[in-house]
Amino acid sequence: MELPKGYTSVDKNLVCRLNKSIYDLRQASRQWFYKLSTTLIENGFSQSKNDYSLSTIGKGASLVVLLVYVDDILLAGPSATCVHSVQAKLQALFKLKILGSLQYFLGLQVAKSSKGIVLTQRKYALSLLEDTGFLGCKPSSLPMDPNLKLDMLSGDLLPNPSMYRCLLGRLMYLTISMPDITFAVNKQSQCMQHPRIPHLNAVHHLLQYIKGTPGQGLHFPASNSFNLSAYADADWGGCLDTRRSTSGSCVFLGDALISWKSKKQTTVSKSSAEAEYRALSSVPSEVIWLRRLLLHFEISIPSAMLFCDSKSAIYLASNPAHHERSKHIDIDYHFIRELVQSNTLKLVHVKSQHQVADIFTKPLMLLAFSSFIRKLGLINIYSPT
Repeated sequence: MELPKGYTSVDKNLVCRLNKSIYDLRQASRQWFYKLSTTLIENGFSQSKNDYSLSTIGKGASLVVLLVYVDDILLAGPSATCVHSVQAKLQALFKLKILGSLQYFLGLQVAKSSKGIVLTQRKYALSLLEDTGFLGCKPSSLPMDPNLKLDMLSGDLLPNPSMYRCLLGRLMYLTISMPDITFAVNKQSQCMQHPRIPHLNAVHHLLQYIKGTPGQGLHFPASNSFNLSAYADADWGGCLDTRRSTSGSCVFLGDALISWKSKKQTTVSKSSAEAEYRALSSVPSEVIWLRRLLLHFEISIPSAMLFCDSKSAIYLASNPAHHERSKHIDIDYHFIRELVQSNTLKLVHVKSQHQVADIFTKPLMLLAFSSFIRKLGLINIYSPT
């Protein structure tokens, strides 16, 4: 005999009030994070206002950084003794399962050596290829055909669009450690509302590229400088349906890539200079946030360099007298001018062949793509030497 679940009340107008949240409830993760964060603050931790999942305790050699995602916690610091001390303190407050040195975290594989740290998603990538039947396919050298022109209306509609959307969702998660597929995933995700056969073929081509580089990931060198530099670029009118431009940017801490983005602009740009200017204006907010976040790691960066291959966009951002060319642009895009005048951000011209952010704006030929892959610091630790 099966008993009814829950509490049955005679009065249907009454509701139950929970004294505490438990698993499988919608508020469980929120209540757990609130309990964890308040306990950490009461025990001397300082919670970051720029990223609430990040907390720190101590200074200098005794600095310990705590990063939490739901109930997964990472501890890091220059002193192993201080890390173990904080670990013991947390064990006294909560029931924890210590997994030892970091190897896997949320699908990310962490490989450490004397040369630095490499983040990959090889296991996740191979699982994706196996589930889609592309584990034995022929590898491709590029994530997207540079001659391919995708639009919303060409080709027949897919009979099962949910399969396409599910596949794109899994590919989006793979961009955490593979910035080289960011533009291709961004471009193909714009077609999720009404996906067609050519869109699915483009996704299959991307899976073929992943087959050739499943272990490729981000390299964070052990010997690195603390200079913040960014690249910004735009592909003017690249969208065939809306004629909007695509902005691409990436931010480096020394030689380590720490942030990247590929996004279609919200409005149509009247010139390539305006498209480049809008791409420039999207980077300062990310740079300011990263500067404030790095302060928790006791890394102070007074200014950052922003590289652009458009002199017209640099002049537009540096000289507020270009009224005729910029009066129709929203005021929030002129935010970059104040930063340039205060020397918080320094605009530097770079040749187009050295514009790393170009990889986030359009599909490239193999020679340029391979060159930018090396500059982004992507390596494959599983490739034969």
